[in-house]
Amino acid sequence: MNTIKLVILFFAILAIPFSGKCVEGGKTLPSVAITDLNGKTVNTLDFTKDGKITVISFWATWCVPCKKELNTVSELYEDWTKKYNVKMIAVSIDDSRNSSKVKPYVDAQRWDFGVFLDINQDFKRALNIQSVPFTVLIDQTGKIVYTHSGYVEGDETILEEEIAKLSK
Repeated sequence: MNTIKLVILFFAILAIPFSGKCVEGGKTLPSVAITDLNGKTVNTLDFTKDGKITVISFWATWCVPCKKELNTVSELYEDWTKKYNVKMIAVSIDDSRNSSKVKPYVDAQRWDFGVFLDINQDFKRALNIQSVPFTVLIDQTGKIVYTHSGYVEGDETILEEEIAKLSK
C-alpha cells in the first residue's frame, strides 16, 4: 500500500466515532424496547412524551470516559432540572455478561436520573451510534437537535449551552 492510501485509511478510521452525527437534524427517536434497572420493558418513544428537554447518554460500565461524564453531569443535574426543566436518561450498552454490574454501579454513584439497559444494543444501532460515550439532546417537541461523541472535561459546559438555547 502506498503512503497516500495509508493516510486516507488512517483518517477514515479516525472519522468512525464521529459518524453518529447523522442522527441530528430534526429526526425523532426510534421506537425500541429497552428495560429499566428493575427489568420493566419501556419504549424509547416514551422518553419524550412529557415535553421536556431530554438528554440521553449512552454509556457502559467498562467505559471510563462514560462514567466520568455521567458523574460530572450528575453533579450538575439538580441545577439543570431547576434552570432548564431538563430530564437526563443514561442508557447502558453493557451486554448480558456485564449488565449485572450496572445496577450496583448506579446505586453506588447515587445518580438521580433514569438508567436503562440496551443489552442487545438495538437502541444504539437504531441511532447509528458507533461508540460510547455518546450524547443525544432532544428538544421539547421530541426532535434530536444535538449529538456528541466522546467525552473530555468541559464537554458538559457545551451540553449546558445547547440545553440553555432550547429553554429560551
